[in-house]
Amino acid sequence: MTITRILLPLLLVTSTASAADLTIRFLDVGQGDAVLVTTPDGKSMLYDAGRGRTAADLLNRYGVKQLDLAVMSQGDADHIGGFEFVAPSFKPKVLLNNGLAKSTQTYARVLAAFKAAGSQGILASNRTINLGTQVKLQVLPAPAGVPKNNQNANSVGVLLTYGKFKAFFGGDAEPAETAGWARTFGPQLSGVQVYKALHHGSKHNDTRSFLQLVRPQTVVIGVGKNNYGHPSSEALALYEGVNANVFRTDLNGTVTITVKPDGSYTVSGERGLGTRRTTTPTAPQPATPTVPASSESSGFYRNCTEARAAGAVNIRTGEPGYRAALDRDGDGVACER
Repeated sequence: MTITRILLPLLLVTSTASAADLTIRFLDVGQGDAVLVTTPDGKSMLYDAGRGRTAADLLNRYGVKQLDLAVMSQGDADHIGGFEFVAPSFKPKVLLNNGLAKSTQTYARVLAAFKAAGSQGILASNRTINLGTQVKLQVLPAPAGVPKNNQNANSVGVLLTYGKFKAFFGGDAEPAETAGWARTFGPQLSGVQVYKALHHGSKHNDTRSFLQLVRPQTVVIGVGKNNYGHPSSEALALYEGVNANVFRTDLNGTVTITVKPDGSYTVSGERGLGTRRTTTPTAPQPATPTVPASSESSGFYRNCTEARAAGAVNIRTGEPGYRAALDRDGDGVACER
């Protein structure tokens, strides 16, 4: 689809406003990110969409009719794959993205879905988007000098303000990008109430210096079952170091932030607000050695042609049949359609 630059602040407004609350939902989409923002006057933004149909199903559950703004923080499938199903149903008016294409079938399908929905594409730049009459979104583009072949380091940042309340979404931003954001947007980023953990709580992304600038009261980690070690003990220690309350979609389900006009807010979790996984100790079981075989029953495939012939596509990390050698773009999904 055609990507255009618009120099004036983008207005996504209605003619009337109400005293309703601002709602931010960190959707439980498994190992991925998806954040639904609904303004007091009924405007909506979806920041990333995870994989598969889950985000679209949740938007239906929460009564969304049309999205005013969709944000692809970057091009990896765990952030954008769900837009393939969101765009046709919720026809986003505007698509904000980093402009860096990926040569994957998922990326191509997602862009085709936005094009068919009639979404207007805009590139991330230093600009303000008015989401309704009361909520402002400061867009944080990737700073100059970060490598353009790295999707994470070119994540689109969004700083949401609603009166005295601030929330920040930074995709999978890496330290070079957050350092650049700190130089350019430092005063605006200082003192954020709600913060989306970078890269699902990876040890490689959030830094002490950036968190000390942002000083979040509440950190929410979008995470599911994975083999990456997310969230890492290092990231959790950083959040603890700034005295943040931490919530996780893998433990709490969808995490909802409800913000009053005076800036006060409450946090609720679909499965409560406990942040420790409860396990029942079991006796260790001896490992049974296996020898990979080329068959559907073994879950081992020599190549994607063989996998597809057995009906196996979009094999995620941790699922039977996944191997790094079959994951050409390294996004955690092998043999994508």
